[in-house]
Amino acid sequence: MSEEQNKPAEAEVEQTEAVQDKAAQDKAAQDKAAQDKAAQDKAADAGAGDRVAQLEAEVASLKDQLLRQMAEVENTRRRAQRDREDASKFAVSSFAKELVTVADNLRRALEAVPAEGRENDEVLKGLSVGVEATERQLISAFERAGIKKIDPTGELFDPNFHQVMFEIENTGKPAGTVVQVLQPGYTIHGRLLREAMVGVAKAGPHEMGGQHVDTKA
Repeated sequence: MSEEQNKPAEAEVEQTEAVQDKAAQDKAAQDKAAQDKAAQDKAADAGAGDRVAQLEAEVASLKDQLLRQMAEVENTRRRAQRDREDASKFAVSSFAKELVTVADNLRRALEAVPAEGRENDEVLKGLSVGVEATERQLISAFERAGIKKIDPTGELFDPNFHQVMFEIENTGKPAGTVVQVLQPGYTIHGRLLREAMVGVAKAGPHEMGGQHVDTKA
């Protein structure tokens, strides 16, 4: 075969190789583009994941702050309610202290009237009945206001509610037992309004384990 006859075949081979090279280049370009897009998509997904995590953290922080604020508001509300209740209960304490003195005087007036005088003197009897009625009304008013009388006769001395004025020997009672009440005490809604002034039993010389009472307290 002559050289001229071989040229078309060579040209066809070169054309085929060129087409194949072009196809390979296109394939490489497509692969590169696909890889780049995959990398971009992955980066975008990672960025979106980071953003979601950041938003979730912000939501959790805001929720925690909200719960703390709600708890603080509730505590403030409870404190305010407690303060209002205390103010309502104890606002009359000073006035109540004055009234218990009136109750003391009513009781002293009744005790000053001898029994035979009430039986033989109609005036004293009528006066005593009126004072007793007034005392009962006053005590009822005390109860409605949460004021209670403390009469600790026979009880052990309690420094939270009693004030010892003296000790009495040979009472036959355990040391520290209240054997005489000079002035009753009062509480208002469980809080001390006035101490009870009392005399207590003193430990005998042979009595062991008796309660020591400091009469100067």
